[in-house]
Amino acid sequence: MTWLPHDFVHPLHVGIPGGGGHRLRPISGADAPLDYPAVMGSRERLWSTFGPAWGWPPATMSYEANLADLERHAAEIEAHQSFNYTVESPDRTALRGCVYIDPPEKRGADAEISWWVVDEEAGGAL
Repeated sequence: MTWLPHDFVHPLHVGIPGGGGHRLRPISGADAPLDYPAVMGSRERLWSTFGPAWGWPPATMSYEANLADLERHAAEIEAHQSFNYTVESPDRTALRGCVYIDPPEKRGADAEISWWVVDEEAGGAL
């Protein structure tokens, strides 16, 4: 049994209300040049949030490991197993974070959602 309707079509671009032109877009391996510095530049704070549950992002994560992770997320999106969206800057030249939408673990929930933003955006309007 799937967690989504058979005819579900995931959105390709979603504007962030009040986000100053930022938008969500499904992540892919092509995002590695922007994703890797965003993740590693905020690694300590991200580890404090996600490390205990996911072991991510490890201090020794290589660019290649990050690329493989993004390619895995892209395959999960295409299979509608889970969804990882980038938070793109208004000019589409920077990755400011990610949003993860996963099948629900809690009864009665539609999905499990988690997100992160780069250190510069933490606690801000985004």
